[in-house]
Amino acid sequence: MVEAHLSGWERPDALALATTARFPFVAAASAHYESFYLKACHPGGGLGVWIRYTVHKRPGSKAKSFLWFTLFDRALGVSAAKVEGPSPRTAGDSYISIGEAHLGPGRVVGHAPSEQLDAAWDLRFDPAGAPVMHLPRAWMYRAPVPRTKALTPHPAVTLRGSVTAGGRTIAVEGWPGTIGHNWGAEHAKRAIWIHGANFAGHEQDWLDLVIGRVKLGPLTTPWVANGVLSLDGQRHRLGGFQRVRSTRVEETPERCRFALAGARIGVEGIVGSDRRNFVGWLYAQPTGAERQTVNCSIADLNLRITRPGAAPITLDLEGGAAYELQMEERYPPIPVQPFPDG
Repeated sequence: MVEAHLSGWERPDALALATTARFPFVAAASAHYESFYLKACHPGGGLGVWIRYTVHKRPGSKAKSFLWFTLFDRALGVSAAKVEGPSPRTAGDSYISIGEAHLGPGRVVGHAPSEQLDAAWDLRFDPAGAPVMHLPRAWMYRAPVPRTKALTPHPAVTLRGSVTAGGRTIAVEGWPGTIGHNWGAEHAKRAIWIHGANFAGHEQDWLDLVIGRVKLGPLTTPWVANGVLSLDGQRHRLGGFQRVRSTRVEETPERCRFALAGARIGVEGIVGSDRRNFVGWLYAQPTGAERQTVNCSIADLNLRITRPGAAPITLDLEGGAAYELQMEERYPPIPVQPFPDG
């Protein structure tokens, strides 16, 4: 397993750190969850997919695997599928394999034939750019705390191939997207994920952001943001524990306003969509309980960026961003998909 002693995406082994599956190394008595996922949207917005390969392990039990698929279509609505697979494994150069489904360098392929929706996908991408290490220090990916780890092996990719959902085949050509990876012993108390790429007039810029409130014993932290804005080819790290006081988050299941700071940069944003464009899932905790998660991968995202000595920049993305909120409470207006977890 990759060991981490330095920080930053500049590490020569950063991609290996970001893509190495953790589940093969988990002790039998330990709890564990893990997810490799893909999000991609049509360049014109309003049509997108969110695909997940997950592992769920309760203490003392064998690891289970699941394939998740969601198709978002502003014109026709949201449709989803989820199936349990055989024991997860790492085969060849794949980051994760579940039966005949694989996610690895350059290709994502799978089939989720559920009663609700028969979904299949075969997508290819060219890895480009260094991973995003959301935690500020690489040793934190080995430490017991935080109990949730997140990083992004491929923060901005272009996909090609096809997706089939309920007999409908969608050609994927030049869709901007991302491939992420997270794991841990416990989901955060409350968490947000925001991703945007292919902004109008700024097609090469992107934002990849995770924000969380974590329970530490009887206490819960304020919102802590960790992410990266890539602007004109330069990466700006946002948030961090040292900027908790300047981090502002106002979230609802359908929309989120946020203000974050980095070194000599400030970002204010709003992300969200109509309720009908969201999917609801249950994420099981490896030690029990559940989190309801709502996700829209065809959300609108607007950013205002300020830097000393420079005019403000506005970045707009219509129907092509991801907004996900994970929460302890239930939110009935966005119904949960009828699939168990764990």
